[in-house]
Amino acid sequence: MLETIVHKNEVIAYILRDKFHKEGVSFFTPDTYSQQLGYMAHSKGKVIPPHIHNNVLREVKKTQEVLIIKSGKLRVDLYGFENEYLESRILNAGDIILLASGGHGFEVIEDIRMVEIKQGPYAGNVDKIQINGIESNKIIMKP
Repeated sequence: MLETIVHKNEVIAYILRDKFHKEGVSFFTPDTYSQQLGYMAHSKGKVIPPHIHNNVLREVKKTQEVLIIKSGKLRVDLYGFENEYLESRILNAGDIILLASGGHGFEVIEDIRMVEIKQGPYAGNVDKIQINGIESNKIIMKP
């Protein structure tokens, strides 16, 4: 259960649902992304050799965020590159979303605990701009 949301041939978000399962290692994002989204499922006894990651200079042009929903329910509203509203999705406990491009906003539907992962450090006003949100009577919910 991996959902890829695309607008004008660019990925806006990947949603990895709690029910997703596939043996082995699966990465869903292209190598060009500054955030990589992957899933791993191994049987008991599998050994992943110890390792250290090398210092590698990377250039980050766009902040990408990952949200991990630990409990509760969250509506995510997705926007295109010209601030246009696209659609909304509900995220439940166990779901993970990678917000790859475009814009986004949220409404907490049920008390929520979530983890956010993104590049840092936060650059304040340079890092993002506020856009007009969708009116509640115009929300388009996708399954």
